[in-house]
Amino acid sequence: MKVAHINPDHYLETSEGRLWTPERSKQAWESAYTDFTSVLSKQPRLLTAYIVFGVQGSGKSTWIQHHCPPAPAIYFDAALPAARHRTRSIAIAQQYARQIIAVWIDTPLELALKRNIQRKADEIVPIDAINSVYGQLEPPSKQEGFDQILQINTTDQETVTNL
Repeated sequence: MKVAHINPDHYLETSEGRLWTPERSKQAWESAYTDFTSVLSKQPRLLTAYIVFGVQGSGKSTWIQHHCPPAPAIYFDAALPAARHRTRSIAIAQQYARQIIAVWIDTPLELALKRNIQRKADEIVPIDAINSVYGQLEPPSKQEGFDQILQINTTDQETVTNL
């Protein structure tokens, strides 16, 4: 395995497109955490775990597609706006990963909203949900358990800050 990309939204896909309900969302998150654990446990201490987070529409999945490292890695891709939301993914990674890297895709709200309306109809996130996540955003810290923190500032051009 070279790269694994785990995103709870992927578990909401059906043959008719993405289908969200509270029950399906809860199951999607559990499936994502189960698969994250499974992939990491099969290659203990060989993989770098990237916890990639930011508001919906920030460009997390796009960043992952364009920034795959040369070494084996796993990406956990979700909004995870505050430290309390990142706790479970970090705890799993601490058990098995060689290192844990936070990748905060820091995007202005207006840009995230613009990108959101450009998505396929079944992937558009309600504006209230985006505003809620944006309001909860907390910068990551090494005290959470990260070995390295990257802050990707997205506007028209990407800027990387190594914190």
